[in-house]
Amino acid sequence: MKIDGIAYRSVWLADDRWSVHILDQTKLPWSVDILRLTTRDEAAHAIKSMQTRGAPLIGAVAAYGLCLALRADASTDAMERDAALLNATRPTAVNLAWALNRMLTRLRNTPVAERVATAYAEAALIADEDAAQNEAIGRHGLKLIEAAVRPGRPVNVLTHCNAGWLATVDWGTALAPIYTAFNAGIDIHVWVDETRPRNQGAALTAWELGKHGVPHTVVADNAGGHFMQHDMVDLVIVGADRVSRTGDAANKIGTYLKALAARDNNVPFWVAMPSTTIDWTLTDGVRDIPIEERSAAEVTDMTGRLADGTIATMRVVSADSPAANPAFDVTPARLVTGLITERGRCSASEAGLLSLFPERQ
Repeated sequence: MKIDGIAYRSVWLADDRWSVHILDQTKLPWSVDILRLTTRDEAAHAIKSMQTRGAPLIGAVAAYGLCLALRADASTDAMERDAALLNATRPTAVNLAWALNRMLTRLRNTPVAERVATAYAEAALIADEDAAQNEAIGRHGLKLIEAAVRPGRPVNVLTHCNAGWLATVDWGTALAPIYTAFNAGIDIHVWVDETRPRNQGAALTAWELGKHGVPHTVVADNAGGHFMQHDMVDLVIVGADRVSRTGDAANKIGTYLKALAARDNNVPFWVAMPSTTIDWTLTDGVRDIPIEERSAAEVTDMTGRLADGTIATMRVVSADSPAANPAFDVTPARLVTGLITERGRCSASEAGLLSLFPERQ
């Protein structure tokens, strides 16, 4: 996708062909800062601190993080230890473990002397495949937007958190159909949830949509139900960090409430994700998907730009009030209209997913 007309991916190799570049998402939308990762610890910190985030993207960055680790020590013991350290950085998104397991499967039977080159080649494949999968999600989701076209008004799509190209290697998941529709000339408008407490909708989704020219409006998290009641939302599309084999979907906290409002107002609620986000080992996502608890400071403090242009962080909660900060919630499959994957659309059910991925029987 593009920033001011220049094409970017969210992770790429530097000109030296070994160090790794990412966009520092904690600095957006105020500035576009490119970070250079040179060690395993730098990659792990970038994932844990959410300088890079989004389920598909952290899988790709972790794969390159293992490449950096192998440059320092390609022995089997070190490789297993480094992969475990990278895997521990974020608990909810299954893509992280998937990418590292794929890397280890490829590398365990590779001679030590060949591991670095093999690792870089495999990480590049993971990145390229993610971009291709998300482009395919865009094509399959386009039909939903085309079906929602009504004369005299744009198609209004509501989304929650950031599931655009910043959260993947390219294109995005929930935003891929939106970009595809916009590029095809469809009149489309996006309601962008601010997505407290980290404001990833307001800071990231709105920024990347604006850079691509997509009409959008930032709204408070609690406004979505109101817009649905007044026929101002044609469909909801969100991403996911982990989806059970039965169609339960974990996404940024607040997604479940949007699904409830959508059900009450007969608004289609779709979850877009590549197959790497499916956890085929889980049948009860509500009970079994681990939910990351992040720092209370993300709730009690907010960062923004002051009138003089200074970026400042301030506390917005009384000093003696504690805060809880579950980063995700799980939307039960019964509230999900359907899933959009790189192989097509299906019902949010085990039968639906197996119809697209029969090899998982």
